[in-house]
Amino acid sequence: MHTPSSFCPDWATALLNGFSQVVLQRHPLCGLCCLLAILVGAPQLLGGALLGAASGLLTAQRRGYLRAHRQAGLYSYNGVLIGLLFSHGLPLTLTLPLLIIAASGLSSLLLARWLKHCARPTCLPAYTTPFVLAGWALAGVISPLPGAIQPFGMADVLTGLGQIFVLGSPVAGALVLLGLIVADRRAALWAVLGSAAGLFFAGLQGEPPLPGLYGFNPALAALAFSARPLRAGMAVALAVLLQPGFASLPLPGLTAPFILACWLVRAGSRVLLPEPALHSRR
Repeated sequence: MHTPSSFCPDWATALLNGFSQVVLQRHPLCGLCCLLAILVGAPQLLGGALLGAASGLLTAQRRGYLRAHRQAGLYSYNGVLIGLLFSHGLPLTLTLPLLIIAASGLSSLLLARWLKHCARPTCLPAYTTPFVLAGWALAGVISPLPGAIQPFGMADVLTGLGQIFVLGSPVAGALVLLGLIVADRRAALWAVLGSAAGLFFAGLQGEPPLPGLYGFNPALAALAFSARPLRAGMAVALAVLLQPGFASLPLPGLTAPFILACWLVRAGSRVLLPEPALHSRR
């Protein structure tokens, strides 16, 4: 049972960890780089990201959830993504901050339930499921993710990393990559490989070249298993293959291909090669 605590010792660190948890790291400097990426790539979205992160963290604190989880940023990262998506896709009205606060708070409640009932290492992690559900709930009114058709280029690999934070900018992606290098160089390499794989597959399929939009799900899948090369490769391949299917659905794919790919790898690994301590970030 979680030990109640009404105080989070370092809100700044907890919030920065929340930004870094979006890329499956726990490192405040990585989180700072991700925050700077938003400031550079889309400064108008920064307020929403901070509001979402703070709302998720405050909800967890008021509910007395485990302080170690709050400090690690586990109750903030979905709020970051919700704030970014809602700020991008919804008009700036008085209801926007209320929607961000409500959805981010609900994401903390859902994640807490998930952590409570799926505490074993063999259970499937939540990843960004609360964010995806929030995005689907408002799918009818949220504008599509940004992306202008243009020829593929090497900079799109970086843009794929930026799109993890709804940022269609290679400069923003470079800052995200810098944060990953600070936190874990191997994870940074896998993120680049994942983004490149997604863009390469899109090019082979003759898909409209929307910079970065085919790279962020494989990049996240690679990050989820960066300590296990075989599983990382499998997750990247599955995320790449699943993206066209989600693109054909009436709902936006968001990070659903990444989540499903990782769940399939974990479930397959558990069946084919049982192991008590699967690599886990969530």
